[in-house]
Amino acid sequence: MSDSSDQAAEPDGLTPEQRLDPPSTRLINAGIVTINDMETLRACVAYENANQQRVQILRRLKQRATEIRSQGD
Repeated sequence: MSDSSDQAAEPDGLTPEQRLDPPSTRLINAGIVTINDMETLRACVAYENANQQRVQILRRLKQRATEIRSQGD
């Protein structure tokens, strides 16, 4: 894990790397489901785009963004 400034921990204490790089898909999904704000989601999208660029993960993040937006309505 890197300790760069773009990897700052979110309010719940997890960095985008911790959310998106666990060893199992179930843990990745749990990391995404627990994103509750757009700032955290944007940080995770930026991390994924800068690193592995996994289409399935980016789709799941997009779906979570839709869910977060609909909660605000």
